[in-house]
Amino acid sequence: MTLIGRSRTRGVETLSLDAPERRNALSAALVADLAAALTDAGKDTGVRAVVLTHTGNTFSAGADLRDPPAPETLVDLLRQIVELPKPVLARVTGHVRAGGLGLLAACDIAVASHAATFAFTEVRIGVAPAVISLPLLPRTDPRALARYYLTGERLDTAEATRIGLLTAAADDVDEVLAPILDGLRRAAPEALAETKRLLTARVLETFDRDADALTALSARLFASAPAREGMTAFLERRDPEWVV
Repeated sequence: MTLIGRSRTRGVETLSLDAPERRNALSAALVADLAAALTDAGKDTGVRAVVLTHTGNTFSAGADLRDPPAPETLVDLLRQIVELPKPVLARVTGHVRAGGLGLLAACDIAVASHAATFAFTEVRIGVAPAVISLPLLPRTDPRALARYYLTGERLDTAEATRIGLLTAAADDVDEVLAPILDGLRRAAPEALAETKRLLTARVLETFDRDADALTALSARLFASAPAREGMTAFLERRDPEWVV
């Protein structure tokens, strides 16, 4: 059974993260299913753009601590979104945490409802936002990221928009997305692909330069004693031992 819902309207392929009972956490299975769906959309000449959305009240809670994808697999997924020859738009009506923010940053356009919240929670379980930094660092405000990476504080949609994590926020995300999708439907497919290459060149330079080092960092941290304590504490709904 696939963990990705698929539908299409006038050339726009909508892919929905569909594991609401796990808060759409990025498990190895979900990442594999999403990669397969993106591959199909990228090859399909009938697809003009892709909308990435979700079921349930959480876009993605980050890595599935019980069945996490390998760091290099997550790198491949993020790069696939950035390199897809079709614009990818995030449609968010729920909360986004940790690795889910990597998906958001990899998308070309991201729109969220005012009910959404965001947080880089990695430091609170003993790891770092390593792999997801590949699309995040080139696209968001570095001073703001310093604060939110280091503290794990929660952001609302106004702050997420200010720092470049979101394109826009609204009470009705579909009202905002409608004219954007109409514009994409009016654009020549080849022109869209070339324009996207212009916009993503700096992001891909970051992947080329830093992916190996950040993949190794992620693997090392997730295998560390602090991470084991942090993840155990999270699953047991208690503070980890380092909280003072």
